[in-house]
Amino acid sequence: MKSKIILAALSLTTVLAFSACQATDVVGKVASTSFEAILNKIPDKVKADNANNGWELTSPTGERFVWSKDFSAAGKPDAMLEFDAKPFVNAGLDLNKLPKDMVAGSKIVYKAEFGQDKFTYKGEPKPIDSFNQIVKTHRDVIGYHEKLDHYGIALGNGNMFEWAKDMNTNDKDIVFVLNPQPFIDAGVKPDKVEGWAFAKVEVKDKSGKPEQIDKFLKPFDLK
Repeated sequence: MKSKIILAALSLTTVLAFSACQATDVVGKVASTSFEAILNKIPDKVKADNANNGWELTSPTGERFVWSKDFSAAGKPDAMLEFDAKPFVNAGLDLNKLPKDMVAGSKIVYKAEFGQDKFTYKGEPKPIDSFNQIVKTHRDVIGYHEKLDHYGIALGNGNMFEWAKDMNTNDKDIVFVLNPQPFIDAGVKPDKVEGWAFAKVEVKDKSGKPEQIDKFLKPFDLK
């Protein structure tokens, strides 16, 4: 699994370029249908996360992407990434040097707050219903990268969860994307993190010009 993850990740040469909302929002619509296809592909890995008032999608190796049922719920994240701290600790991470809100026991978490919207549903909501509320109310956090044919949701500070537009033509069906700088600042040797690829990726700066930046990447082929 490790070699598959790293080889797939090293082929990832760019990350999402987030685009502005268009009059006919093709990106928003297809982001929803493609995300639903991911949920349907791994139904046993998608369930309610009652502790966070949301839903969770769990990767084959245990990383989680969580999204909320209702942004108005006090003290609950609107979206979250959660993953095992051990590979980073083994690569030199001093957990005490990370921001306190990034550490939860043996896990590292990134929590995003998008707003205070109270969502309403017709009947009991399903995971895709809550995701569609994010697309509807906070379209700016949803992006598409044409070259990779990926959609994604930005959690801030360069951290993202991405998924393939079409799993039949893409071998990176879901990807966890992390900003490595907080880890490096806390002692991590980035090329020593087991199971995560440390790679240069291409993004666009504010003027639209391409630039290379570092990322931790963990992609999965769900086929």
